[in-house]
Parts: sequence; C-alpha cells; structure tokens
Amino acid sequence: MRRLREAKGWSQEAYADEAGIHRTYVSDIERGARNPTVKIVEKLAVPFDVPAGRLLD
Repeated sequence: MRRLREAKGWSQEAYADEAGIHRTYVSDIERGARNPTVKIVEKLAVPFDVPAGRLLD
C-alpha cells in the first residue's frame, strides 16, 4: 500500500481523504500497528483502482 501511495505522490492524508478513512488509520496500517478489516481493505483499494487482494500481497 505504501509503495502504491508513494508512486501516486500522495501523502498519507491525501490518500486517506481519497479512501474516506482517517489519516492516522492509514499510518497505523502502514506501520503494522493495525490489521484492517476486509471492508477497510476494499476502501483502501478504490483510490488505486486495483483489486483489494493486491493490497494483501
């Protein structure tokens, strides 16, 4: 997820806005401090226009 976000040139805040979640949640996921639910993974995949499963690789 971080690589995709950085490739787009987005900050965590910009990405979180695109995904409709809070910036600290994005930060926590990238650091491995939280395990997102399937619903959140789906929301995170939308701004990248990729299948949700790609974020789990």
